[in-house]
Amino acid sequence: MFDKLRKAFSRDSRLAPASASSSGGEAGAQGPVSEWAASQGFAFSGHAGGAAFSLKGDVGGKPWRMEVGRPSRKYIQGEELRARAELGADPDIAVLVMNRSLKNALEKQAYARYTDGLQTAIDATMPEEMRWLAVYEEMVWESAPRLFWERYAVLADKREHALAWLDSALVRQLLDWPQPGPGPNVPFVMMMLRGKAYLRMQQGAGDMPRLQHAAQVFTSACESALGAFRA
Repeated sequence: MFDKLRKAFSRDSRLAPASASSSGGEAGAQGPVSEWAASQGFAFSGHAGGAAFSLKGDVGGKPWRMEVGRPSRKYIQGEELRARAELGADPDIAVLVMNRSLKNALEKQAYARYTDGLQTAIDATMPEEMRWLAVYEEMVWESAPRLFWERYAVLADKREHALAWLDSALVRQLLDWPQPGPGPNVPFVMMMLRGKAYLRMQQGAGDMPRLQHAAQVFTSACESALGAFRA
């Protein structure tokens, strides 16, 4: 399906996640979040009107930021949890983890756009996740459990990069969400790109267990990247 789309995009395309304003959420959730953040050594910041919040920390001496607010992607409903870490890792590494149901939905959308009789060229406004699907191949390896591949898809510039980043501990964390937790159809994207780590997922209002586990997954992903891809 995507052979023609892959040819339409070059590897030099600018794929870095776009920034978004933060709003949404519930002020009442900030108390428990700020207390938990303090217990973890994270800096907590509430935004105007108590509509959203952000967390800051560091991993391996590198800064990261996580925030909950208004979604910046149409495929996310309600609140969005997003994170970014300035790791200074090898900028040539490109690996993305996406829940499989989201990948399938984006593929259908991208293919529908491409085959639209009224469209004569690739839409430059196409979400960057669709561009990833067009540019990079899906990777699979036997050491990860079958349940992981049923839930997630991994795309990368090279198979060895995906293997190096997604070690067995990180794969297990991506499966061990607290219950009741996000199901396999809840939008989730995590990536290594241009020396930075990113995470984006749908976050339920006041869902502390999901926030806590997402922070653990993201910091573990940062640690793995620093160990495997330090520039």
